[in-house]
Amino acid sequence: MSVTPPQPSFKRVPTRTWPALAWCVGSALTFLFRFRLPGEAQPAQQGVLFFRWDGMAMLALATVAAFAGSRRLDRRPLSGLFLVLLASVGASTTLSVAEIPLLQFVAADVAVYLIAASRPRRTGLAALSLALGTLAGYLLTRLAFGWVVGTSAELTVALTTVVAWLLGDAAHQSRLHSEQLRAHAAEQAVTAERLRIARELHDMVAHSIGIIALQSGAARRVIGTQPERAHGALGEIETASRETLSGLRRMLGALRTPEPGKAAETAPLDPGLGLADVDRLAKTTTAAGVRVDVRWLGEPRPVPPEIDVSAYRIIQEAVTNVVRHAGARSCRVTVDSRDDALAIEILDGGPGRDDAKADGTLGRAARNAAGDGTGYGLLGMRERVGLLHGEFTAHPRPEGGFRVAARLPVPVGVR
Repeated sequence: MSVTPPQPSFKRVPTRTWPALAWCVGSALTFLFRFRLPGEAQPAQQGVLFFRWDGMAMLALATVAAFAGSRRLDRRPLSGLFLVLLASVGASTTLSVAEIPLLQFVAADVAVYLIAASRPRRTGLAALSLALGTLAGYLLTRLAFGWVVGTSAELTVALTTVVAWLLGDAAHQSRLHSEQLRAHAAEQAVTAERLRIARELHDMVAHSIGIIALQSGAARRVIGTQPERAHGALGEIETASRETLSGLRRMLGALRTPEPGKAAETAPLDPGLGLADVDRLAKTTTAAGVRVDVRWLGEPRPVPPEIDVSAYRIIQEAVTNVVRHAGARSCRVTVDSRDDALAIEILDGGPGRDDAKADGTLGRAARNAAGDGTGYGLLGMRERVGLLHGEFTAHPRPEGGFRVAARLPVPVGVR
């Protein structure tokens, strides 16, 4: 079932119908005003030619021209407007008036609006000039023959034409702005999805590669003297490799082109990973050679899935940075479940593997936190926290080591 709401009824009416409908309404009112209506001393408009055969013939020809012009507005708007204007001039000649009345020009006003709303501004300005030029030419022609002209009434008609163009141009600009907003929103959605996938791939692969690097190094060192330990390390490498490959397959499978008629799928956050997996993460990392101590504070409370997954990913990435960059043998993870937020802290006491320089340069993790490194781990953590409207800090500790902390607010309704 389609989720797109149906268009309003008036938007389903073809564009060419509106000028023709306006012409019919104007002609009907013109005919009605030739009679004395209740409460009037005399008819609002008079004209002896209107009810004669030649007047009726001219009105019929003008109606044909108006309908033909309305049909041409979609394909050739300016030529269609010209026919509508020609009909307005022809119908006015049978009314014994000194100007083109508004009722005869209302179809042209509608046509000017439609052209300004649906065509480029240059075409809209050309339509406005053509309509105003017709009004001016009608008055100048009558002046050339020495006839009376209704300048005041014609200026009123010209004002309605300008207003019609302004409204149409405003509608055109509004539609262009809406299209730009939709394009910008689509571009932002694509960028956000790309960044989200990049974060998931980084968090999933970086941790596994770090574990594999540690275990392979340990296996290489003891394979000749302690084959049992090497065998265990190789088993951990195999397990980590299989888990990573399985995760990559799931994510890449979700990114495949959908079948025709089906909505595109997004790469899902792994629903199997959350705070409940932190102890398993600590056990795996400890087995790889870096001890992870986990402290749970506060009363465990349920949190939304996006917070649960993001909290786990932040802890995973921080522990991965300890394994790869800190040069520490242990780290401490603290998860504090508070009434209004979930607080996470990861501390290590390592010097950092790049801190051996004599000038006391910060380690790689510290440089990444300051925004000068080439890594994406801390940037990804900061983006995750920012998307959840939380607070994130990552900096070297004065007493040595590194600290990563995040505060993720939990909606009141969840608590």
